[in-house]
Amino acid sequence: MQNITEGRAKDEPTNFDLSGRVALVTGASSGLGAHFATVLSRAGAKVVLGARRRDRVSAIAEAIMRDGGQAIATELDVTNEASVAACFAAGETAFGLVDTVIANAGVTWSGRATEMPLDAFDQVMAVNLRGAFLTAREGGRRLIAGGAAQHGRGRIILVSSVTANRPEAGIAAYAASKAAVSAMAKALAVEWARQGVNVNVISPGYIRTEINQAWFETQIGAAQIARFPRRRLATASDLDGALLLLASDAARGITGSVFTIDDGQTL
Repeated sequence: MQNITEGRAKDEPTNFDLSGRVALVTGASSGLGAHFATVLSRAGAKVVLGARRRDRVSAIAEAIMRDGGQAIATELDVTNEASVAACFAAGETAFGLVDTVIANAGVTWSGRATEMPLDAFDQVMAVNLRGAFLTAREGGRRLIAGGAAQHGRGRIILVSSVTANRPEAGIAAYAASKAAVSAMAKALAVEWARQGVNVNVISPGYIRTEINQAWFETQIGAAQIARFPRRRLATASDLDGALLLLASDAARGITGSVFTIDDGQTL
């Protein structure tokens, strides 16, 4: 019978401690990004926060430091290759090699596809898909050059959405971008499998954030919540377990996986 403890010391407990790790989070000025940065810091990681709104991301970094963590804020446009590279460079200067990457930045546009301006479609794709690609590619390049094949600590997590598999009317571009993100993550996982870089996806259900708050306050939005099996929205903290697992050494054998965490909303 195969020893189930192969790959780690016998009786060694599963450990989600992120001490010694350097995590970079995009879209970190609010919502899930700000939450992820805080959770990673409290687990011991040094955190690089990137977002377009420098004042807000700076405030979150300051809050993390007041809480005893280590963090820096960078102004980041994920659609711009030079801006992404500069964000990683700032993180390396402050803390060393970024070994944990959370590509979270995202935007949406709601309305009938027949009425969607082409520039709005392009913006959704630029942030959600191009931005995730540029973030993952920069992280992958630096991890490979930094010896991930030897240390095996490379972790890249792309944030998708349950709408990738179960889209709603009025979010055609958003759903398409998130489906592409999930597919891209699997392709990158295959490409970097032998180079010590694990690439996975967190696919959240509906959580109240700045992007959708107004929608869920409408009568139609409330009716959507009522259709969920538990008749409620998920919460950001529901994602913490998967986030910490995938960012940790415990995820050594996990790559190319999509973790759907939606409180049963898609059942």
